Amino acid sequence: MSPILFELLLRSIWETVLMTAASGLISLVFGLPLGLALIATERGGIAESLWVNRVLGAVINGFRSVPFIILLVALIPVTRLIVGTSIGTWAAIVPLSIAATPYYARIAEVSLREVDHGLIEAARAMGGNRWTIIREVLVPEALPGIVAGFTVTLVTLIGASAMAGAIGAGGLGDLAIRYGYQRFETSVMIAVVIVLIILVCGIQWAGDRLVARLDRRGR
Repeated sequence: MSPILFELLLRSIWETVLMTAASGLISLVFGLPLGLALIATERGGIAESLWVNRVLGAVINGFRSVPFIILLVALIPVTRLIVGTSIGTWAAIVPLSIAATPYYARIAEVSLREVDHGLIEAARAMGGNRWTIIREVLVPEALPGIVAGFTVTLVTLIGASAMAGAIGAGGLGDLAIRYGYQRFETSVMIAVVIVLIILVCGIQWAGDRLVARLDRRGR
């Protein structure tokens, strides 16, 4: 691999990491509250409201049902409105975040649903309000699952960011298409695949270690 291609590889790695980290953080900030809202408003929840639950569920399912590549193109006007352009790393963060948020919301919902209902009732009996139950019971008890789900979301985002490279989003996907595929640079394609494997394995390893530590602390 030539020095120029190596430099492009390093820049593409940084762009992929940036897209994954930024969209992952946004999905966590918005997805976790959505998961909490789904749990709280369901039948028998701490803030039961079936119509809110159904509307939220329908919106989340609607976004999740659209394939990412279609969502990527459909959101071009929204991306231009927010970022000012539909091309580049920062532009890709918009559809990545919108796709990852409902995905993570459902994962968080599953983790929160596994919390022992008896703990919630005990907190209620001791006079805990909704926010106290969320802060002191739901989130702490579901934290290992929440972290594990966030790890899965980050891994999914790496693959999605590579897919976004197909429309000029930058990152490793863009490098693989423009140089590895279109210019028949086999070394570039191999390097991109190796880097993606390392990134995925690294994130999964770190996430698994953190989940194991939280599990031990919880016990």
